Amino acid sequence: MPEEPRIKVTENGPYFVTGNVPIRVQIIATDAEGEPNAWIEGETLEAPASYLLCRCGNSGNKPFCDGTHAKVQFDGAETASRAPYAQQAQLIDGPALALSDAQPLCAAARFCHLYGTVWRQVRHTDDPAVAAQFVRQVGDCPSGRLVAWDKRTGLPLEPALPQSIGLVQDPTKGVSGPLWVRGGITVEAADGTVYEVRNRQTLCRCGASRNKPFCDGSHITVGFRDGR
Repeated sequence: MPEEPRIKVTENGPYFVTGNVPIRVQIIATDAEGEPNAWIEGETLEAPASYLLCRCGNSGNKPFCDGTHAKVQFDGAETASRAPYAQQAQLIDGPALALSDAQPLCAAARFCHLYGTVWRQVRHTDDPAVAAQFVRQVGDCPSGRLVAWDKRTGLPLEPALPQSIGLVQDPTKGVSGPLWVRGGITVEAADGTVYEVRNRQTLCRCGASRNKPFCDGSHITVGFRDGR
């Protein structure tokens, strides 16, 4: 029986990934005004069934760990809430669809900015064209900070994502972004606590997030680059 895909956060060290999880470059594409409007899939990296991914941001073999975290005395203390998403999020109501928003999970991918922002669009989701664009933009949010909800069924409108890890690249900002954990992969804290399994999550790989192990957009502030 195949091993379940899993990411284990190690204490002050790397992410230990098991279960044959593929790694693919995911590039943020932008429109003429520089606003993100699509994901472009890049190369697939060769990876064994289990591997270690750098969490401190200093590996010379990114995205893989080379042990540098010990040399730089990386402090990887996890400070993120262990509460389920629903307890962290605020709900913004609209006529046909609703939007939930857990701001602390923001990875600064900026797909929410288009067409007057998703927070304004949700008020006009009785228009099918607006609703379709709204659902696509919200689903492009890699961190899962934003979730669109069908008020008729009460169910989230989630994109179908393969179980994989994306190496986010943000050319417009000139930086490399977080690890985009896709398709409902279990993330386990260093103390053994299992975070809520979600379709979209982003893990910090620059070492600077104040919401570890999750990304908080600090890769932009520190100018993190992985050499790709």
